[in-house]
Amino acid sequence: MKIIDMNCDMGEGTGNDEAIMPFVSSANIACGFHAGNASTMNATVELAIKNGVAIGAHPSFHDIEGFGRREMMLSEKEIYEIVVYQVSALAGFVDIKGHKLHHVKPHGALYNMSAKDPDIAQAIVAAVKDLDPDLILYGLSGSALIKAGKCAGLRTCSEAFADRAYQNDGSLTSRTQPGAIISDFSKSFEQVMTMIGEQCVRTVSGDMISIEADTICIHGDHKDAEVLAKEMNKSLTAAGYLIKASKQHG
Repeated sequence: MKIIDMNCDMGEGTGNDEAIMPFVSSANIACGFHAGNASTMNATVELAIKNGVAIGAHPSFHDIEGFGRREMMLSEKEIYEIVVYQVSALAGFVDIKGHKLHHVKPHGALYNMSAKDPDIAQAIVAAVKDLDPDLILYGLSGSALIKAGKCAGLRTCSEAFADRAYQNDGSLTSRTQPGAIISDFSKSFEQVMTMIGEQCVRTVSGDMISIEADTICIHGDHKDAEVLAKEMNKSLTAAGYLIKASKQHG
């Protein structure tokens, strides 16, 4: 049976974590800088453990007001420090419950900037490796972050998106642009099957570009996210895929 990981950003205060968690295999939990706090981190970790879902840290810029989606100009040292701080906080809740943190996936602007800027990517990689070299690094397929992770000897997981449109350079279409969010399930599922079956994706301009898809992301803050998660799980299972967290990639 073919295996695919399905991940979702959680602990962000959207109120649908409990409905989504049974249908994904990996959870990226907000660490307090763009959403969440000590209580939500603890509760979301418990929810993930209850559902047998792999737990990942979802660090971001310190930007509650902008939900971590505003670019910030920090030094490599500062980026290293905020990643260590956030991942360590979440790992503490995981450790005391007798479990182990599975992965790290940057959020929002930090994610998008690390996809293109090798220096930012390297700072994140250094933080992850110094914390635990066994952690898996999740990042945009073909990104500077994935390349830096592989060069550093980390296990990496190339991410593709079920609910986002792509540009010709492999980046995600800005949320400010029309059509950036894919809300129609049939279109979303078609995109996912193309990405995991043919290792390519159709861009907003109609071109087909290559893509690696080790894990599929569904955003928990999108409208009807719980319906998308449930239907995606059901449809992928029917297509012969086992929804399971990544063990080793790269």
